[in-house]
Amino acid sequence: MKLLYITNGINGAGGLERVLSIKASYLADHYQYEVTILCLNNADENPFYTFSDKIKMISMAVGGNPIQYINAYKKGIQNVVEQTSPDVISVCDDGLKGFFIPKIVGKNSAVIYERHVSKEIEMNVSFSFFKKQLIQIKWKLMEQLASSFSKFVVLTTGNTKEWPSLSNMVVIPNPLSFYPKESSTLQNKKVIAVGKQGFQKGYDRLLAAWKLVHLKHPDWQLEIYGTIAPEYKLEELSKSLGIFTSVFFYPPEKDIQRKYMNSSVYVMSSRFEGFGMVLIEAMACGVPCVSFDCNYGPADIISQNVDGLLLPNGDITALANSIITLISQEQLRISMGENAKLNVQRFLPEVVVKEWDILFKQLVQ
Repeated sequence: MKLLYITNGINGAGGLERVLSIKASYLADHYQYEVTILCLNNADENPFYTFSDKIKMISMAVGGNPIQYINAYKKGIQNVVEQTSPDVISVCDDGLKGFFIPKIVGKNSAVIYERHVSKEIEMNVSFSFFKKQLIQIKWKLMEQLASSFSKFVVLTTGNTKEWPSLSNMVVIPNPLSFYPKESSTLQNKKVIAVGKQGFQKGYDRLLAAWKLVHLKHPDWQLEIYGTIAPEYKLEELSKSLGIFTSVFFYPPEKDIQRKYMNSSVYVMSSRFEGFGMVLIEAMACGVPCVSFDCNYGPADIISQNVDGLLLPNGDITALANSIITLISQEQLRISMGENAKLNVQRFLPEVVVKEWDILFKQLVQ
């Protein structure tokens, strides 16, 4: 089976890059797929995550004004498809241009689309009425174009609500990055959050909640790992809230598993998600999770009061109280951590990637 992934790049530290490294490598190493990954403008160089040596990397140059960019993008994809003759093309590009690929390549290959984010990533309550209308028009165009794919793959059942007219949808979750034999002892006085700084991740809400936690448990620390964005002024916010002595910001960490293993609670304060890869990673390390019940992902991953706690999206007091509950009730923390370790096995690569293999083989029959 020849498989071509089309994406913008693999050298970032985001969830899409992590998932692609796991999935593509597993297909190449365990299912003997001939995997090629096509990136733009040398964004295949120095990948943040590890990819199988069996995978072929190709880069194509795009740039210039919009017309030059579109022409280069179209011709580049057509050339690579002609060179590689893939049985299946999988588009991993959450931007608008990726939706045009079935029209660019024609019908010689099965073409699927992998949606890794929620539509909400493009919307902001502060936008003008006109800008919101433009985004709504873009969404309608996306949905029209999405129907031309052989299959349109989303990560959760919740995500299907964003594409109500599609009949070609399939739900396949993200696979786990790791599943260590050992688990966190849950004895370190550390709460962890992982993800790049920005509006989506809601760290402003987390810091507001942490102020309430800090008042009751000043000896506990909050560690936040992810790309630093000074414009969001999170360090200044932590100082103004009087919690800067217990909050620590770190850049992306390659060995994030070790950080989970040294933590006792994982917290997700996101306003919205595409899935919530960090939740299943923490759970694989036996760490119970506290999360806002945002669209979409957490409710598909966390079993309420069994392996974690889900709170109404935006309820900062509830978020703080749930963190405090897991800090103060050690046995509850331990039992939820044990349940998390067991329940997350449904996301192991051997389970999830098998679903992809079945889908690909159905498409080429």
